[in-house]
Amino acid sequence: MAAKPIYRVVFYNQGEIWELYARDIFQSDLWGFIEVETFVFEDSSKLVVDPSTEKLKRTFEGVSRSYIPLNAIVRIDEVEREGTPKAVTAQGKVAEFPRPFSLPPRDDN
Repeated sequence: MAAKPIYRVVFYNQGEIWELYARDIFQSDLWGFIEVETFVFEDSSKLVVDPSTEKLKRTFEGVSRSYIPLNAIVRIDEVEREGTPKAVTAQGKVAEFPRPFSLPPRDDN
């Protein structure tokens, strides 16, 4: 039997690009969201500690399921093994999909 796949999810969050690894990902019943479950983090017994990885570990500690808006998703890949989760500042090369906007009120004088 094949091992359960691991997915790399890259998404935009508050001016940063976050890269996470998870075992379960699917379309949510909440319209416009992707559900991400069973987060995978590397073994914490490494000598070198990456601050962005630690930030993501703390952020998702105790989270069993996360709902990520479709318009924030940059990419989802099925990978052979987990890598290092990252949170990097967006350098202006990646942008969210345009969101619906409302027009300013018309002045009908």
